[in-house]
Amino acid sequence: MVAEKDKSIDTIQATRNLFLKLIDSLSIDQLNKIPEGFNNNIIWNFAHVIVSQQILCYKLAGQPLKVDESYVANYSKGTKPTTFVGEAELALLKRQAVQLIEELIIDIEKGLLDHYTNYTTSFDVTLSSIDDAVKFLTMHEGLHLGYAMALKRIVTT
Repeated sequence: MVAEKDKSIDTIQATRNLFLKLIDSLSIDQLNKIPEGFNNNIIWNFAHVIVSQQILCYKLAGQPLKVDESYVANYSKGTKPTTFVGEAELALLKRQAVQLIEELIIDIEKGLLDHYTNYTTSFDVTLSSIDDAVKFLTMHEGLHLGYAMALKRIVTT
């Protein structure tokens, strides 16, 4: 089980907690602001990591996603923010950020994600198992937290 083999799940949970602290320190307008020269905002980066986790862990394992399909259309790789994210949607995303990782742990332990379709990421890394996907997520989520931290510096000045 991934949760027992290494610290990847712990790292993802810690990264999401840092993301939540960052989000809680900003207004809804700051979260939605797209600074000049950028093509996304803090809330997009936050929702993107949630959607990416669902695609990499569930879709590629042939399991249904636990997020609404509209989230995939709005926050998957290659998308940009098109609407203002309000307080209600933000609250849902915050709950999902925690809940979906807890569910991932359970689903891994149950073996629900064992049948995995190989996928080569934009980093040219091929994921061949749920273990590979979870390890990749540690880097991916850290990357987007870093983007959000940089965006915070811009939207608060």
